[in-house]
Amino acid sequence: MEDLNFGYVGVRYQETPLSVRELVSFTDSKKIELWKELQKIGVEQCMVLSTCNRSEVFFFSSVGKIENGKTAEQNNDKPVLEQVRQCYENAFPEVNIREYIRMMQGEMALAYLFRVTAGLESLVLGEDQILGQVGDAMDFSRTMGYTGKELNKIVRDSITCAKEVKTIYKISEKPLSVSYVGIQCLEKTCGICGKTVLLIGSGKTAALALTYLVEYGAGEIFVGSRTYRHAKELMESFPQIHIVEYSARYETMKGCDIVVTATASPHLVIRLEDYKETLPEEKEITFLDLAAPRDVDKELEQCQGVSVINLDTLQQISDENRKEREQLAKESEQFIQTAVQDTQEWLKASHMDNTIESLQKRCHDIVGDSYDYLNRKLDLSSREQKIVKKVLNASLQRLLREPIQELKQLDTREEQERYKQMIQHLFQIEE
Repeated sequence: MEDLNFGYVGVRYQETPLSVRELVSFTDSKKIELWKELQKIGVEQCMVLSTCNRSEVFFFSSVGKIENGKTAEQNNDKPVLEQVRQCYENAFPEVNIREYIRMMQGEMALAYLFRVTAGLESLVLGEDQILGQVGDAMDFSRTMGYTGKELNKIVRDSITCAKEVKTIYKISEKPLSVSYVGIQCLEKTCGICGKTVLLIGSGKTAALALTYLVEYGAGEIFVGSRTYRHAKELMESFPQIHIVEYSARYETMKGCDIVVTATASPHLVIRLEDYKETLPEEKEITFLDLAAPRDVDKELEQCQGVSVINLDTLQQISDENRKEREQLAKESEQFIQTAVQDTQEWLKASHMDNTIESLQKRCHDIVGDSYDYLNRKLDLSSREQKIVKKVLNASLQRLLREPIQELKQLDTREEQERYKQMIQHLFQIEE
């Protein structure tokens, strides 16, 4: 089947370093500038998807095949796809991005968009955030008038497909973040809701762990850190926490069910001898050690009532989850491919929509003329009038049903154009 007039040009994390991606970002004003240039080369519809990991343009061309069509204004010899690439490069004159730009067309570009929307082309495989980002990108294009029924249909189908993939395969439900895996292990080991927690540390890992602890409904949360100022900063986002002195960590543990450690200390933060000296032997407590090197003395596991979850265990679970995500993503490929084919079939048939609509309108006009004639010649009751009109319409629709189905199955633009002219001639339909 002939390639669709659908193309893709962009840079993404797979081929492009962060130092370059940071410089290649489409603000709203840059999107508007790009659109003006794309219109000049016959691009009718486009959507720009710009995130920290990708800056990509999906578009429809107004000329024949995008790989060999000529520009609408200049009529030069460059393929339209190559011209879109040039427009993309011109949008960032201060950055040399030619070697990083990737291009696709037709079914390949269509399948790529579906994979992107489903999170299968994301840095974190199967992540959910990209789904909303695609929706936002499309909303902007639609609001600015850059889209038509084809692009609207494609993006809508890709979003529907992505939602079904997430519902059926649940790829994102296999956590990869070590912090989140740790919180899940805590939940399975001792439960978190209503429990009193001591968090030691105030960096990014500690802040992330704190977010998860709050989400899981932890009770009182105490935070201790060598850098008291950093611990106080956490209160801006979590005003319910209590700040304690780092030196008081063992004393604070006496009233806690859970201790989470996430420091950058090169030495142990919780030592066996200090723990035994301060806390009673029968104390039930669970440690979650998110630090490397470890914060919690591994010998604590010998103490009665003490459970220790460390990075070795968490990393193993995270690696297993990653493998599961990869397997689920592989299983979802056929589902996505089927959805792509359905959209492709719609696009193929949509080229004949105007002709089919004109044919049906012609049918409607014939039914109206015939009915008016019979109504004038015969003395029909109200009920008979409805029956006659219904029979006339059904008869003509039955006559046209098979030809319309055939029109929808035409593969190439050449065939479609030939049949379109034939129908216009036979049925005296004006363009």
